[in-house]
Amino acid sequence: MNESLSVYEKLTVLTNQDLQSLVESISLTCFQKPFQHCAVFNARLKTTGGRYHLNDHHLDFNYQVFQRYGMEEMIKVIKHELCHYHLHREGKGYKHRDPEFRQLLAQTGGSRFVPPLIDQKPENYHQYECEKCQTLILRKRRINTQKYGCKCGGKLIHLG
Repeated sequence: MNESLSVYEKLTVLTNQDLQSLVESISLTCFQKPFQHCAVFNARLKTTGGRYHLNDHHLDFNYQVFQRYGMEEMIKVIKHELCHYHLHREGKGYKHRDPEFRQLLAQTGGSRFVPPLIDQKPENYHQYECEKCQTLILRKRRINTQKYGCKCGGKLIHLG
């Protein structure tokens, strides 16, 4: 990590003002381009690490990334969103599937995916077990066990 970013490593609380200066610092050190818009935490983000707004070029971030995984993961998410930001402003491919985006993300060390931010609750899932191989299968929606079976060809039993 760069010397200029090491100042942020010791923070235990990150404010919107800290976030703004961190994003500006990462933009200059990793992309050699200034970030000229607003970066804020958005409490409404639940499953995503951040979001880039195409219309006003602002960035939103999920505070849970910092709380759960620390500054290192937060910096990776910031780099990811800055890839969208800089590529879109330059008129290049800024979407996840675009080669320019993937290349810039790899160059800067941004994260492709954010680690899980919500706890998966198995009790909200329908549980099935294969009679043949005893594999446990979890599904959000109930499935028709007469129509569908396990990959091994065994019959599925609904456990609840």
